[in-house]
Amino acid sequence: MFLTQVSRGLFEFVLMVAMSGIVIWTTYEMFVAANPDFHMGEEIKKGNVSVGVLMAAILFSASMILQKGLTSVVTIFRVYLTTPTESGFSLWQLVLMAMGHLVISMVLALITISVTLRLFGRLARRFNDVSPGKELQRGNVAMGILLASVVLISAMYVGEGVSALSKSLIPQPTIGHIQIMR
Repeated sequence: MFLTQVSRGLFEFVLMVAMSGIVIWTTYEMFVAANPDFHMGEEIKKGNVSVGVLMAAILFSASMILQKGLTSVVTIFRVYLTTPTESGFSLWQLVLMAMGHLVISMVLALITISVTLRLFGRLARRFNDVSPGKELQRGNVAMGILLASVVLISAMYVGEGVSALSKSLIPQPTIGHIQIMR
């Protein structure tokens, strides 16, 4: 039992370390490439605080959303390690399910953040005659903080939905069935 707990703890630790690196790198690269207004990486190199604040919020939000998907992965391996004969899946099938959860969570995080920023940008241009992208490029820290809060708020609300959606799309191992009444 002790070895199982240590194995599970080690797996969770290694998974979280690996995923943190993957999330940071993937999210940064995707949003630098996806920004049509200017190159975010160049603005950060110049010391543009507003872009830095927004990028920090994007990274944090993507991590919050992906963490919800990771709980499903951890649950899958907990079930497998504690009851491997009853889970009904082989180890490679569990790895594929875990990868599915992670991919779905990452795609949904990127879509959520992109759609939120684009929607807010359109609303700001329509109602306030302000271009958030141009304001960010000029170094408007207030716009950076505002966009960062929009991204963080959307991630707070979307996280549970991501977990529920990934669980519904990818099969979960079961321990068994309990008969309550005949």
